[in-house]
Amino acid sequence: MSAVPIQFSEALNLQQLGVPEASIKHGLTTMQSDKWIVCVEPAQVSMIDLQNNAQVTRRPIQAEAAIMNPATNILALRSGTTLQVFNLDAKAKLKSHTMTEPLVYWKWTSASNLALVTASSVFHWPLEGDATPVKVFDRHPSLGPNTQIINYSVSPDNKWCLIGGISAGAGGKVNGNMQLYSLEKKVSQPLQGHAGSFATIKLQGRDDPAQVLVFHEQKADAPAGEPPKLFVMEVGRDPSKGAPFRLPPTTIPVPPDAASDFPVSLIIDSKNDVAFMLTKMGYAYMFDIHTGKTMYRAKVTQETVFVTCPQPSTGAVFGITVRSGRVFRIQLNGPALVPYITSTLRDNDLAIKIAGRLGLPGAENLYAAEFERLISVGQVQEAARLVAASGSALRTPATIARFQQIPAEPGAPQPVFQYFSTLLESGKLNEQESIELAKPVLQQGRPQLMEKWLKDDKLTCSEQLGDLIMPSDTGMALSVYLRAECHAKAVNCFVQRGEYDKIVPYTTSVGFKMDYSSMLSQLLFNNPQGALDLAKGLVNAEGGPLIDIQATAEAFLSSNRVQETTAFLLEALKDNKPEHAYLQTKLLEINLIGGAPQVADAIMQNGILTHYDRPHIGKLCERAGMWQRAAEHYTDIGDIKRVFKNSHQMNPEFVVTYFGKLNREQSIALLKDMMSRGPQNMQVCVEVAKKYHDELGSEDLIAVFENNKATEGLYYYLGSIVNFSEDAFVHFKYIQSSCMLGQFKEAERVCRDSNIYVPEEVKDYLKNAKLPDPRPLIHVCDRFDFVDELTEYLYLNSLLQYIEVYVTKVSPTKTPMVAGKLFDLGANEDFIKRILMAVGSACPVDEMVEIAETRNRLRLLQPWLEARVATGSTEPGTHNALGKIYITLNRDPKAFLTNNMFYDPKVLGPYCESLDPSLAFVAYKKGAGDCDDELIAISHTHGLYRDLAKYLVERQDLDLWAKVLNKEDTEDGQEDPQRRQLIDQIVEWALPESTSADEVSCTVKAFMAADLPGELITLLERIILQGSDFSDNKNLQNLLILTAIRADTTRVASYIDQLDNFDAKDIALICVSENHMLYEEAHTIYVKFSKPEFTQDKDDQVEMQVSAIGVLVDFLKDLDRAKAYASQVDEKPVWSRLGKAQLEEKCAADAIESFINAEDPSEYVKVCDEANEAEIWTEVIPFLVMARKTLQENLLDTELIYAYAKTNNLTELEKFVSGPNVANIQSIGDRCFSEGLYHAAKILFTNINNNSKLALCHIHLEEYREAVAAATKANNVSTWKHVCFACLRAGEFRLAATCGLEVIKYPDHVDEIVTYYSDLGHFTHLVSLFEQGIGLEDAHIGIFTELGILYTKHVPEKVMEHCKVFFSKLNVGKVVRACERARLYPPAVYLYMADKQYDSAVKVMMDRAPAFENDLFLDSVVKVRNSELMYKAVSFYLTMHPMLFTRLMEVLEEVIDHSRVVNQLKRTGDWALQLGQKYMLSVQKLNLSPVNEALNELFIEDEEYESLRKSIDSFNNFNMIALASKLSTHELLEFRRISAYVYRINKKWNQSIELSKNDRMWKDCIDTANESTDAEIIENLLRFFCETSEKECFCAALYTCFKHVSPDVVLELGWINGYHNFIMPFFIQTFRQTHLRLKELEGRTAPPEDAETAQNEIAATYGALGGFGAGTLMIENGPGQMPGGIPAPVTSPSGGMQPDMSSFGVGQGMAPGMQNGGMPQMGQMGMQGGM
Repeated sequence: MSAVPIQFSEALNLQQLGVPEASIKHGLTTMQSDKWIVCVEPAQVSMIDLQNNAQVTRRPIQAEAAIMNPATNILALRSGTTLQVFNLDAKAKLKSHTMTEPLVYWKWTSASNLALVTASSVFHWPLEGDATPVKVFDRHPSLGPNTQIINYSVSPDNKWCLIGGISAGAGGKVNGNMQLYSLEKKVSQPLQGHAGSFATIKLQGRDDPAQVLVFHEQKADAPAGEPPKLFVMEVGRDPSKGAPFRLPPTTIPVPPDAASDFPVSLIIDSKNDVAFMLTKMGYAYMFDIHTGKTMYRAKVTQETVFVTCPQPSTGAVFGITVRSGRVFRIQLNGPALVPYITSTLRDNDLAIKIAGRLGLPGAENLYAAEFERLISVGQVQEAARLVAASGSALRTPATIARFQQIPAEPGAPQPVFQYFSTLLESGKLNEQESIELAKPVLQQGRPQLMEKWLKDDKLTCSEQLGDLIMPSDTGMALSVYLRAECHAKAVNCFVQRGEYDKIVPYTTSVGFKMDYSSMLSQLLFNNPQGALDLAKGLVNAEGGPLIDIQATAEAFLSSNRVQETTAFLLEALKDNKPEHAYLQTKLLEINLIGGAPQVADAIMQNGILTHYDRPHIGKLCERAGMWQRAAEHYTDIGDIKRVFKNSHQMNPEFVVTYFGKLNREQSIALLKDMMSRGPQNMQVCVEVAKKYHDELGSEDLIAVFENNKATEGLYYYLGSIVNFSEDAFVHFKYIQSSCMLGQFKEAERVCRDSNIYVPEEVKDYLKNAKLPDPRPLIHVCDRFDFVDELTEYLYLNSLLQYIEVYVTKVSPTKTPMVAGKLFDLGANEDFIKRILMAVGSACPVDEMVEIAETRNRLRLLQPWLEARVATGSTEPGTHNALGKIYITLNRDPKAFLTNNMFYDPKVLGPYCESLDPSLAFVAYKKGAGDCDDELIAISHTHGLYRDLAKYLVERQDLDLWAKVLNKEDTEDGQEDPQRRQLIDQIVEWALPESTSADEVSCTVKAFMAADLPGELITLLERIILQGSDFSDNKNLQNLLILTAIRADTTRVASYIDQLDNFDAKDIALICVSENHMLYEEAHTIYVKFSKPEFTQDKDDQVEMQVSAIGVLVDFLKDLDRAKAYASQVDEKPVWSRLGKAQLEEKCAADAIESFINAEDPSEYVKVCDEANEAEIWTEVIPFLVMARKTLQENLLDTELIYAYAKTNNLTELEKFVSGPNVANIQSIGDRCFSEGLYHAAKILFTNINNNSKLALCHIHLEEYREAVAAATKANNVSTWKHVCFACLRAGEFRLAATCGLEVIKYPDHVDEIVTYYSDLGHFTHLVSLFEQGIGLEDAHIGIFTELGILYTKHVPEKVMEHCKVFFSKLNVGKVVRACERARLYPPAVYLYMADKQYDSAVKVMMDRAPAFENDLFLDSVVKVRNSELMYKAVSFYLTMHPMLFTRLMEVLEEVIDHSRVVNQLKRTGDWALQLGQKYMLSVQKLNLSPVNEALNELFIEDEEYESLRKSIDSFNNFNMIALASKLSTHELLEFRRISAYVYRINKKWNQSIELSKNDRMWKDCIDTANESTDAEIIENLLRFFCETSEKECFCAALYTCFKHVSPDVVLELGWINGYHNFIMPFFIQTFRQTHLRLKELEGRTAPPEDAETAQNEIAATYGALGGFGAGTLMIENGPGQMPGGIPAPVTSPSGGMQPDMSSFGVGQGMAPGMQNGGMPQMGQMGMQGGM
């Protein structure tokens, strides 16, 4: 698929996730976004979360449709006309609404709006708030009721709406109609087409985006064959901004086989400005919105797509196929789009536009060619636009240079400026373009343009661009450096701008390291404020301070910068860390001592530093007169007392606050000290005591005040805390101090309001104090119930007026206690009466009466009580007391008990019992139920049963009845005589005398509740059967029958016959209940009351009859009796009820007959099931025909068809399916097919055009031609396959080939076709089938591949030709494996190479000799990925093709490891090395050790010493020591000389010299010693020459090694051996050199001369030297040396070469002037000039 411009894949399958097939269709399955798929199933709603690996969530929700919000987990449900919206995350219902008409379509147009489409209108329902659906517009007449709405969308600006639908047209055509509606203008425009959508695109040359409508148009009245068109037009553009964008309609290429096809959706890929259109037949079209052109068309599915939605993040499109539930994904394949357009569509203009707009590859050559064309014709502006549109393809330095080279037209801007202007309009310049643009702009002095471009992000920032801007604008350069991340230069800009505070945050954020110390040191002297800003930034850096705080502070102090030091330390120490204690102390100290105590005070005031040396700072503060600060820093109480001697100079608030920092002992001690200094500290001490009394303790504080006799202070202190204190001691002391100061009102207030003090203590103090005003004592005694003591105190102290005041004004409720005490004290009764009358109603009655009664003074209260009653008192206690007095005095007590409404019967009742029980009964009866227990008890005790019976009937209280009736029998089993007497009184007297129905009813219920059925029956028979006002009472009749059912069932039948006014239905239901099972009685009731004289309504009669037969069939189980009863009444509901019973008893035939008589099809489901089970097809047909008259159900029609099929009634079957029906013909057809009813199945499948199954029926009926025809109509691969296989089995090869061609179009089924043909042995027909298949229009790669495989098996001679002709359409891997199995290696090699599988091609040619071809092998081996194959190829060529080995290595020279190849040659043998010598010589230039060593071995073996020497000099990467060691024993001199040479160049001087000595190669010895520069080696060589009397060599060694020989050694050897003449040149040169060095040293130490003299001397020196070549010839000034230390040969005066004493021969590096045994010639050495 790499060459196809779309990517198609199947995301998932809904059926595999458990979604039933019936739910995968339009309306039930929805996909509003790429997040959720929602499927409505019969009893639940399934939600597939596409963002969570397709996790399925199922909720038991009953709904007709459901759609998920595209952005959030909000689900909308629809059931009928009711809509509900739920938030699944919050599990809450958000909104609900009931529409007035059904919905035909709905969709989320956004995350906050739900569109609702009805048959006539379109509504929008906002999600926010409580808003209801709002009508937006009415549907156009072209979208009438017969139009099925399939899409609705709203434009991005929410100003346009598009609704689309389809409807049936003439000739089976599907027409499409759309309506475009403007929300602003309220107008509509009808469009003829099937699909459309809105898109927002960015047009070239326009600043504002374009909102376009993309839609498909196909007119209903268009001529046949006229293709549809694609329209792209802009909607909603402001006319003031220009004309709207509009493209000419473009033709949509419809394939020939899809003439009747139509689109179902059009989706916009907003990421790439591409439109995808999907059709009903499964075609996908891809359009470019900017041009309207069709870029691709393909058939992506064989099934109908009914749901689509876009994926905005990727530009992909999702779709779901009906029934199968395949969820597929289509996406633009960017890398393949442009190549497809250029190669297939051949539209270069479109390719350029697409590649430029989307930044896709594949159009580079087109861009380059078009650019050159535009430049050549002078269209500079167009060329610039092309470059801007090309992405990065043409935006190179070469393009800039090209524009710079173009000459400007007169009056026109420079072409390069036009180029840059075009690029700026289209986007952002790259780095090189930004630099090139900045150069001329800055040269013209227009930095504001650069600033604008940077602000608009049009330039790519770089260090070079910042360097260009820096001279002009530091701020702009800083912006560039920041964006380009040039940190060092950005910091430099901050410094130049003086923004030191920004340096550290910047460097920290970017991780840039720099030396801050040096920068800070420089700023400290030049810019102290800048240094301070920088230092602050450094100490506040993320990750910790970047400088040493103490060192920095000392640096500021050393410059006497106290203010800056303070500011720096405040910033550095703001974190208040313990390790900074010294610095904190230092900070405060420099300000306290340095004359700025206010600064230190401010620092301490802020409290940001807490770790400094507090005692030290306290002393400094005390010295500076800062008493408060000093006190804050002291902890020793002695220091604190000393400071507080100056407390009068301190702020009182500070003093009070300061005490909060001291402990309890310190505070008390300080307070005592302050109090001892006089009353001036009183006020502040009171304030301290007020604030800290909780911490210091009230007792200690009171002791401090009392010890200093400060009663007033104590009073004020306690007055401030007494209202809040819970200390009893505080309250007592406050009362005491108040009394001592004469503050009686304050004492009274506390005594009255406080709950804290100890009452006894205060009472005793006040009594002993004998205050002139006893009110504090009155309040204490009143509150704490010391009333007796108070009364006694006041009475004995003759304060009677205070007693009267107390009971009248203070506490009237305590009057009884006062009166009681006065009674005890023997006070005057008149005084007591006066008090009572004064108190009046305020005195509590009950308590007063009780006290009077206990003292036998009750009659004394009569005037007071009657006075209270006269005032209207209704208190029970008052009336109780009066009642007792009247009863005792016998003043008409019964009248009082009967008429008085306020006494308490529970009080007077017991009081009367001992005097008169009848009075007690009257009192209890007055209690209205509250005294029922007492009333019952007194009635039983005194035999008052008749009164009690009458009272019970009148009361109508079931609970009271239960108390008297629910009594257990006596121990001997006898009935309770008291209950018996009471019941007799009730039956005989109380109830017969009653005329109230309620009283009768309540009494009956009471008897029922008491479970006295016998007595109840007797009671009811007396009421009903013996004649009374309640004989016809329905309730009583019901009760009588029910009681008989419960207690005596033998009476039930007689009661049913005698009574006519009871609830028949209810009684009958009770009779048939499981508790009673009186079925015959129930049947009798139903039959009796089904008669007209009892039930007038016909429906009620039928209902009774149905109930009667229900008793027979449900309870009595007598179907024969039931059938007889049904025949007797002959009512349809009765027959229906009988049919259901027969159906339950498996009497299917009888049930069918009953249902037919009832004309009731309601139980058709069970009837069909039973008929199928009993296989009574003939009997069930009349029932099904009857049922179809009133019902249109799928099951009825389906079962009728099945019955026709089972009875082989094909005529009726065909007639039925041809007419209107609602049968599920598909399922019943499948059922018939599975049961072998092929003729019936053929009729059914023909009716529904299910050609797939029809073809299978033809196969079973051996109708092969008809099967092929049906398969053609079905066009389904499975069908084609079945028909093909059937035709093969029947020998119908031509028909089989027809089907096979259709099957092999699908790659997944090719193997099955091949297998089936092969199993049957029809190989020739199989090959012929695939040869025909490659000619198909849509032949795929599988056909060509399989044909190639078949050729390898059956027609091998055609394999190579097939591979060459159709290589691009083959699956190379499969064909190659087939070729290898068939041993057809040349085709396999060809395929491997054509598929660029060079590794495999090389392997085959090496493994299979017939496959080898040298040119192909060499072409392949250099392209292999596995380099190991190259080395296998080396072995292969050495073994199989040694003559071609050199050619192989020439090809592999650039890609192979030569060291490994050489090792491989060595392992193979010497002949391999000889064979590879030419190869190794060609690669020796790489100077590889194995190559060099191998060649050196070959040179030694071939005795080619010149080649060996050349190899050693040119290539030194080998083991030289090993080679030298090997050559040191070689039989040839030249090889031994080479060994010495190798030792020398490896600095093995001794070995080299020894080897040269042995071969008498003196010159080599001298050169080696000189090159070593080792004085010891040279001395040893000189001694050797002396020992061997080699005088000339001795002299030559001195000449050569002059710089490295010590003069004393030379002098010694020359003197000992008599070589005076030979050492003389050495000493001459030595003296000369010494002289020059001394002279130079004198010149350096001499006084300086003028410059001119110095220059003259230098010039003279150079002149004397003659440029180091023409002056005096010294030993070290000999001719140049050759590399390696071998002197170059010189020509003798005679024109020949000097003889070589070392026997190396002429031209072997003899030293200049060396002749006559190596002695230098005097003239050559210039001796005449130096002697």
